[in-house]
Amino acid sequence: MPDPSAAADESANPASATATDAPVFELSDVDLYYGSFRAVRVDELAVYRNQITAFIGPSGCGKTTVLRCLNRMNDLVPGARATGRVLFDGEDLYASGLDPIVIRRRIGMVFQKPNPFPKSIYDNVAFGPRVNGQRKGLDEVVERALRKAALWDEVKDKLKQSGLSLSGGQQQRLCIARAIAVEPEVILMDEPCSALDPISTMRIEELMFELQSEYTVVIVTHNMQQAARASDRTAFFTAEVDEASGQRMGRLVEIGRTADMFTKPHDSRTEAYITGRFG
Repeated sequence: MPDPSAAADESANPASATATDAPVFELSDVDLYYGSFRAVRVDELAVYRNQITAFIGPSGCGKTTVLRCLNRMNDLVPGARATGRVLFDGEDLYASGLDPIVIRRRIGMVFQKPNPFPKSIYDNVAFGPRVNGQRKGLDEVVERALRKAALWDEVKDKLKQSGLSLSGGQQQRLCIARAIAVEPEVILMDEPCSALDPISTMRIEELMFELQSEYTVVIVTHNMQQAARASDRTAFFTAEVDEASGQRMGRLVEIGRTADMFTKPHDSRTEAYITGRFG
């Protein structure tokens, strides 16, 4: 079996590390814990600016845990902690004194299930800017965010209606607009299409392509076809037994250009998963 620590090394796949920009995120020797349980291990992981990076792998392999560590959402879980190095634009994301709320303004998140607030469409989008103290120019902010989320033409005449009145796909795009409204640099998406029909899924994927000119996008997906269609780079995680504890834990196996990952992965475990031999 290949050495897992080497498999995750970008240097093993030169084509994956040819992005012109410096990484937005750089993770090195990262272990993520819930209490004493080590949930996932990441040896090396880089996410590049204005690219779509997909996290794939079987259930329980730590994809969402790693995603949530990128904007410190795991801080909200009692007992959760991270060790190792997690850099965002070259700065330690877990440095003492760094405000997680400020981090989450710069790194937005869209969840698996559409979760609009029980407010009007307008107030859903304006919520974040209002919390940040903005009172003027909200009409422009709301329209701009809804346009970027490809929803404006569908809702411009019913902004006072409840966001809960929209279809599932529209609700998810409303949640994306809500994330965009605070002008983040990165958008994290945790299985954003898992509850949607194929047409709505296609709309979200098209939207991701439109957004990547302005944002860096990281998506967790169980849909390998979606990862193949919609991402520039793919990271494969698996679950294995931790020799120290005897418990199953997640581990990043490898990351590279999506085309390479789906045609000539470096690790046999990646090939086995992609070809359906396990997972």
